[in-house]
Amino acid sequence: MLTINMAIILPFIAAIFILLFLRNFRRFHIGWLVLLIPSLLFFLLARQISTVAKGQTFSYQFNWIPSYNINFLTYLDGLSMIFGLLITGIGILVVLYSIYYLSTEQSLVHFYIYLLLFMGSMLGVIFSDHLLLLYVFWELTSISSFLLIAYWYQRKGSRYGAKKALLITVLGGFAMLIAFLMLHHITDTFSIREIIAASDIIKNHSLLVPIMALVLLGAFTKSAQFPFHIWLPDAMEAPTPISAYLHSATMVKAGIYLVARFTPVFGGESFWFWAVSLIGLITLFWAALTAIRQTDLKALLAYSTISQLGLIMTLFGVGSLSLHPDIPISSVLYTQATFAALFHLINHSTFKGALFMIIGIIDYQIGTRDIRRLGGLLSFMPVSFTIALIGSFSMAGLPPFNGFLSKEMFFTAMLNVKEFDIFSIQSVANLFPIIAWIASIFTFVYSMMIVFQTFFGPYREQPTTNAKEPPFGMLLAPITLGLFVVLIFFFPNTLSKWILKPAVQSIYPEFDVQTIGNIMWWHGFNQELMMTIGVILFGIIVYLLRSYLKKVFILFPRSFSFDNFYHLILDTVDKTSKKITDFYMTGYLKNYLTYIFIFFIILLGGALYFLDAFNFTTENDKIIHPFEWILAGTIVVAGITILLSKSRLTAILVNGFIGFAIAMFFVLFRAPDLALTQLVIETVTTALFLLCFYFLPKWDANNSEQRVKRTNLLIAISVGTVFTLIALTVNSGKLFQSISVFFENSDELTGGKNIVNTILGDFRAFDTMLEAIVLFIAGIGVYTLIKYRSNKGAKKIED
Repeated sequence: MLTINMAIILPFIAAIFILLFLRNFRRFHIGWLVLLIPSLLFFLLARQISTVAKGQTFSYQFNWIPSYNINFLTYLDGLSMIFGLLITGIGILVVLYSIYYLSTEQSLVHFYIYLLLFMGSMLGVIFSDHLLLLYVFWELTSISSFLLIAYWYQRKGSRYGAKKALLITVLGGFAMLIAFLMLHHITDTFSIREIIAASDIIKNHSLLVPIMALVLLGAFTKSAQFPFHIWLPDAMEAPTPISAYLHSATMVKAGIYLVARFTPVFGGESFWFWAVSLIGLITLFWAALTAIRQTDLKALLAYSTISQLGLIMTLFGVGSLSLHPDIPISSVLYTQATFAALFHLINHSTFKGALFMIIGIIDYQIGTRDIRRLGGLLSFMPVSFTIALIGSFSMAGLPPFNGFLSKEMFFTAMLNVKEFDIFSIQSVANLFPIIAWIASIFTFVYSMMIVFQTFFGPYREQPTTNAKEPPFGMLLAPITLGLFVVLIFFFPNTLSKWILKPAVQSIYPEFDVQTIGNIMWWHGFNQELMMTIGVILFGIIVYLLRSYLKKVFILFPRSFSFDNFYHLILDTVDKTSKKITDFYMTGYLKNYLTYIFIFFIILLGGALYFLDAFNFTTENDKIIHPFEWILAGTIVVAGITILLSKSRLTAILVNGFIGFAIAMFFVLFRAPDLALTQLVIETVTTALFLLCFYFLPKWDANNSEQRVKRTNLLIAISVGTVFTLIALTVNSGKLFQSISVFFENSDELTGGKNIVNTILGDFRAFDTMLEAIVLFIAGIGVYTLIKYRSNKGAKKIED
C-alpha cells in the first residue's frame, strides 16, 4: 500500500533533502518546512481510519534480498494504526513547539534531520511485517535517539545520557535479534503474520521460553522497564521537544508495541504472563516512589513516564491471559485489560506530552527546572498553569480528564486478577490491586508536586527570571494536547469505536470487540471508585507529610542504586579490558607475531586433531626428481643456518639464497613469469636488508637470550608442521574438481589464450576497483581534515 511505504520512506527522503539543499538555509525557521512531513503522514493515515475500523488490513511487499528471503514487507492494521497516528500526530505538535523553542542560531539542520530519521525509524518499526526489517528500524531508533539526546553535545550530561541510552537499548536489540532468528528457525519464515499463524508450533517447541525471554529483553530495555529504566532519566538532558517526543509518546512505546504485537504468539503462556505483568507492576511502583524524591521537574516526569509505562505493560500482561486455552476467547473480563492498556497508551501520550512542553516553557522562561527554586508562577503564567493542572490531574487519575477513565479500567483489571484460576495466581492475586493502589497514591503525590510546588506558594525571584507566558505559538502545542485530555474524557467512545477496538481486534482476531461495550465515566459507587477516593485521601496525607519520606528513602541510598550498579559493571569491564589489552599490546612486533602464530597453531592444529581431519596419501603424487630433492635440502640447510648464524650479514645472505632457490623451483615447474618476479623481489629485498644492516647496532650473538631462541624455534617448527599437515591433507583430500579445469577454455570464455592474463583481467580488476574505492574514501577523509581544520591547528601544522 502506498500510504504505508510513504509513511516510512518520506521522513528519510526529507532528511536527505535537508542535508543536501538546506544546510545553509537562513531565510526562516526550517521547522516550518519539516512540519509538512508529519502533517501529510497524519492526514494519509487518518484517511484510512474508517477502512481499518471495518477490519480491512493493507500489506505491501518489495523484494529486497530475495535469495535470503529478506523482503520489504509492510502491514497496516488496527494496532499499527494507533501507533502511527501517535507518532505522526505528536510529531506535528513537537515540530510546531520546537519552532518557537529552538532559535535559528542553533544547528537546526542537525536537529530536524535527526528528528526525521527517528520518525521514519519508528514508523518502520510499527509497519514492518518482516522480523529483520523490524530489527533494522528498531536499531535505527536507538541510533537516531542517541543523536537527538546528544544534540547539545557540548554538555557532558547530554553525551553521557546518549551513550547510556544507546548501550542499554542496543544490547536489548541484540537479544531480540537472537529471538527473531530462533523464530525463523522454528517457522521457516520471517513474516510476523505467518509467525502468528504458526503460534501453536512455537508454543510446543523447546526454545519457547528462551525466545520469550529474549523478546521481552528487547521490549523492556526500549520501554525502560525495571531494572533497565536507568537510561530514561539521563536522556532528559536532551532539549524539551526531544523529551516530549521520544520519551512520552514514541520511542519508549516501541517496547509496548513489541509486546502487543507478539501477544498473539506468546499470550496464554505462564512465563509471558508473569514476566510482563510482574515486571510492569514492579516498574510502576518503583518509579512512582522514586519520582517523589526528585527535585528536577524533568527528572520527575522521567520517572513518572517509567511508572506509566509499567502500568501499561502490566495491563498487557494481564490481558494476555485471554489467549489461555482454558479461557474462552469470548470472555470480556480478560480482554478488557488489553483494551485499557491501549486506552491509557493514548491518554499517557496526551497528558505527558503536554506536561513535558510546559516544563520546557518554565525552563525556557525562568531558567531553572529545580522545584526548590520555583513557586508562585500562577500569577505570571496562568495558561501554563491551566495546562499543567489538566495534565497533572489526568496523570493522577482524576475526573474530568482522560487519565481517570483508563485508571479506573486499570483498577478493574487488577481486581479481576483474583478471578483467575490458572498459573497458581491465587497465591498472589491480592498483591496486584494492593501494589497498584499504593503506586497510584505515589502517582497522585508527584502529580500534586508539579502543580502546587511550581505554581503556588511564594514567588522566588531569580536573577535571570522572565516570569511570563511565552509566545502563543509555543503554547499552541500543549494547549492542543490539553484539549484532547478533556475531550477524550467526554467523548471516549468515538476513540473507542474508530481506534481502540480495531487495535484490540488486531491482537485478538477471534474476539468480538463489540462485547467490550462503551466507556463510561460513572459506574456507581463500585470498588474501583472507592480505590480512587482512597488514593485521593491518602495521597493528600502523603503529600502533606512528604518531608518525612526522606527517612524512608534512607533505606534506598543512592550508593546502592541501579545507576551505581551500571557504573560498576562498566568500570569492571573497562578495567578488565585494559588489563587484557595491556597484556597483548606490548608495542613489540615479535610479540604480535608470536600471538598470531600461537593462535593458528591452536586453532588449525586443534581442528586437525579433534576433527580427525588429517588425510595423507601419495597415490596421485608425481615423481620427485633428484635435483628437486637436492634443491629442497639446500633450502632446509639454509633455514637452519640462519638460526645458527652469529652474524647478521650471514643471515641476510642465506635468507636471500632461500629466495633464489624458490625461484629455481618456479623454473623447474615451468612458471618463468613467477620466477622472474621472485628474482626481482628477492634482489630488491636483499639489498634493502643490507642497507638496513648498515644502520643497526652491533649484534652480539653470545649475549642473545637463549630462551627467546628456543621459543621462536618451537613456534617455527610448530607452524611449519601444522601448515605442512594442512597442505598434505588438502592435496590428498580433493573433494571437488580442480578449478583449473574451468579455465582450460579461457579462449572461449574471455577471448584470451593466456590463462594467467585472463585470470588477472577477470579478478584482478575487481581488486583494483576496490583499491580505488579505498583510496577515494581516504581522499575524502584527508579533504575533510584539511577543510575543517581549525586556525589553531593550521598554525601548529605550519610551525
